[in-house]
Amino acid sequence: MIIKLLVEGGDMKPGPTIAQKLGPLGINIGKVIEEVNKATEKFKGLKVPVELDVDAKTKNFTIKVASPPVSELIKKELGIEKASGEQKKLKAGNLAIEQVIKIAKTKQQDMLANNLKAAVRSVVGSCVSLGVLIESQDPKKVEEQITSGKYDKEIEEEKDKASEEKLSKLKEYFEEIKEKQEEIIKKEEEKEAEEKAKETKEAAEEVGGEGKEAEKTEEKTEEKKK
Repeated sequence: MIIKLLVEGGDMKPGPTIAQKLGPLGINIGKVIEEVNKATEKFKGLKVPVELDVDAKTKNFTIKVASPPVSELIKKELGIEKASGEQKKLKAGNLAIEQVIKIAKTKQQDMLANNLKAAVRSVVGSCVSLGVLIESQDPKKVEEQITSGKYDKEIEEEKDKASEEKLSKLKEYFEEIKEKQEEIIKKEEEKEAEEKAKETKEAAEEVGGEGKEAEKTEEKTEEKKK
């Protein structure tokens, strides 16, 4: 029986999901966790797909570890925990083409890619959805450049390591982008707060107006009684 799991590399822990999947099989969950953590130790800090092939009769199992999803590898290269939730407006990082090639080499065997160039383009596509710049540019533009052959030399040579100087410049550029994004977010939050305050004030004035009308009506009723 094949059991598919997505675990924290080197840090799988017992929990309801694990118990639900493995408990009915009668295998030693503690032993599974220990073995999976050993097998995924090199992927610490990443989500890793794991397959357990369990023999229902003997309770023995074998572990097959796949490489982490492209999104996880991108986040690892950038040193971030999460990508952008609004990729069109907010950017999460800035990769070098060499880092993209590195990720493509890691995932190529898991992709429906005929060659490394196709795998690189696939990684670039993931950068679009994650809000990640490449070479300080929109990844869609970089995809066009790859198609036109701009990065053929780097891809053919499987160049997967950028210089520290280049990485520093890319990081510096992103810090400028990040600062501008924070200013935009701050202004939007201030505008939203102003609008809410205005709505609250208008609602309070409306309630106050209704109260005054009720008082007038009550006064008129009292006068008629007199």
